[in-house]
Amino acid sequence: MKKVSFTLQLSLRFVFRLALMAFCLTMLTVSCGKKSGSTPTPPPPVPPVVPTPYPSINTNATTAKEIIEDMSAGFNLGNVFDNGINSSAPVPNKQIIDLYYSAGIRHVRIPVTWMDVFTTKLADADGNINFTLTRFLELKEIVDYALAKKMYVVLNTHHEHWLKDHYDGSAAYDTKFARLWTGIATHFRDYPKQLLFDVLNEPEGAMGQWSGTGYPLPNNAQALELTRKINKVGYDAIRATGGGNTTRVIMVEPNGQGNQGMIEEVYPSKASLPGGGGDVYLAIQVHTYDPWAFCGQTGSNAAFPGSASIESAIKKVGDHSRLLDVPVNYGEFGVGRQTNTAERNSDIVRGYYKIFKVTCKAEKMSFTAWDDRGWFGLIANSGSAFAFTNNIVPFMMAQ
Repeated sequence: MKKVSFTLQLSLRFVFRLALMAFCLTMLTVSCGKKSGSTPTPPPPVPPVVPTPYPSINTNATTAKEIIEDMSAGFNLGNVFDNGINSSAPVPNKQIIDLYYSAGIRHVRIPVTWMDVFTTKLADADGNINFTLTRFLELKEIVDYALAKKMYVVLNTHHEHWLKDHYDGSAAYDTKFARLWTGIATHFRDYPKQLLFDVLNEPEGAMGQWSGTGYPLPNNAQALELTRKINKVGYDAIRATGGGNTTRVIMVEPNGQGNQGMIEEVYPSKASLPGGGGDVYLAIQVHTYDPWAFCGQTGSNAAFPGSASIESAIKKVGDHSRLLDVPVNYGEFGVGRQTNTAERNSDIVRGYYKIFKVTCKAEKMSFTAWDDRGWFGLIANSGSAFAFTNNIVPFMMAQ
């Protein structure tokens, strides 16, 4: 047999190697892919993360029970129209409202001092309001803004020491206070039901307070009677203006700085309430900074009384609310620190706010955290925008 040339041998070896490589690639493709004749399926796309939107308010809510529960979480626009420490200009306050709204907050309480504190007052010594005053126009613009966002708004009379420090139940004081509320209520008479009135913030002084000389204690019989009377004076003045105020939700507070523990003393029965207990548009607002050794600006985290103690106090108010058949709003609560401010950036403090939220919702109460941008501050301005501090509000609002 004739030998194959060396050149031919090389050519045959090259062709063989090419054929072998092609075979291996074919087998690799078949083994790694789908069955013959099918098209490889790419992995499904990862769905985008869509945050659960916070619910809007129920615009069909009408009675105090319905509205108070629907209000849910809120905040106080503190140290603005009550004492002027923070600016009353609309732009920054609208930014604050936007920030809270984005966190799921659906109501704002706007404390307003009308006849006291400021050099230029919203109302004169007789209770006549100057509706052209710049501060009132700013207030109105902010109220309108919050309502347009479909939030509830609470307006009150706040640091009225001309009344609280000296009230004696006489016609002189009743007439001035009635005139003040007649002016407020008449001006906002045609506003939607999402605007609520809080007759008098934290009755104290002559109406009873826990400390200080010259004033009775809150459980003093006369102090209790004066508290009921001044609340009724404001309530009657509002209802008398008619229009939307006939069915607007009105809140009244107990004395002792609106203390939660005084609700049973000031209003022991339905008959003791304004309207005799038959007004389905009446609510009670209470406040708490109990225990002060923990909650107060001079307090300490070491004095935290435990979750059960916080829950128990709220549930006790809930029991009395059901007895009266009148809903309750916790209009102020919080933890402040004047010096040891680092304590507020803690799980104990964040947990307190969360306990408050969970318990109030279970009791069908609304709750309004106190924010003064100071000792009890929940937000701060970084220079370009407002942001929550110490993660208190986001933690409270988390599901």
